[in-house]
Amino acid sequence: MGLFDKLQILFILFSAGLGLALGQIKWFSQNGDKFIVPFLMLMLTVVFLHVPFKDMRKAFSNFRFSGLSLGINFLWTPLFAWILGDIFLGGHPDLRVGFLMLLITPCTDWYLVFTQLAGGKTSQAAALLPWHLLLQLLLLPVYLLIFAGKLISIELGILVKSITLVLIIPFALSLLIRKLAYIFKSEDWFENKFLPFILPGQSIFLCFAIIAMFSSQGEAILANPKSPLLLVPPLLTFYLFNLIFSLNVCRIAKIEKSASVGFSFATLARNSPLALAIAVTAFPDKPLIALALVIGPLIELPTMGIIAHFFKVRFSS
Repeated sequence: MGLFDKLQILFILFSAGLGLALGQIKWFSQNGDKFIVPFLMLMLTVVFLHVPFKDMRKAFSNFRFSGLSLGINFLWTPLFAWILGDIFLGGHPDLRVGFLMLLITPCTDWYLVFTQLAGGKTSQAAALLPWHLLLQLLLLPVYLLIFAGKLISIELGILVKSITLVLIIPFALSLLIRKLAYIFKSEDWFENKFLPFILPGQSIFLCFAIIAMFSSQGEAILANPKSPLLLVPPLLTFYLFNLIFSLNVCRIAKIEKSASVGFSFATLARNSPLALAIAVTAFPDKPLIALALVIGPLIELPTMGIIAHFFKVRFSS
């Protein structure tokens, strides 16, 4: 875990504060929104570069593990997110949409870090990573139309354009970079030198995007100072319930203890950067949706750390 990973919460908070401060300067408040999408596209290109698509077949070497995990993430969690949003955020449709977008996009990197920290086995969990990405690319617009379409107006054309711009293009670019690296260098160079070198770019570009977002939308965000606090109860409820749920699924399915750690983190950790990219392009006039996706990691990361400690204690007892 690198410096940016360890201090990501502080970097996000600093970026938000810096963005709000820069928003007091006219040029930044008027032009900040022009930089959000480019920074997010660069960030997602780095994210996609780290997805091991060659390992996709490995996911179903243990169909029980993979099938149950993907079922929880893409069938149960969207329904549970809708229920939690109705209970805790019923009077706040924009925050509810942001909350929904956060929960229906499972993580494509962090859950493996916390699995390692907790002393769990990452091999089976790592094979889920490319499926997490591909399934959320396919299902995110479907879930938005089904669930979020009941809360806010969604234009299908704008949604498709947004997904193409901030997801499909970075995805294609990452494949092209990988292919060129294999041709002109080698797979070993790409995996062991290039990827570690470019990894900090993921956090750096995310922070730049947050600065740009808060500088351009600071007025609307400051007008709703209690919004971040409204997200704490439903998010903590999600983590607690899904942790207990995933552990019981592992027990009933007789998944070994070391593999159950990766299983649990795969059903808990979320992909807020990807959802944020869609939010700022599909809903540019609704900053509270994007705000929910910035606040998400601030709650998620310390919660994942506590859960990792829980697993360590559980294993040592």
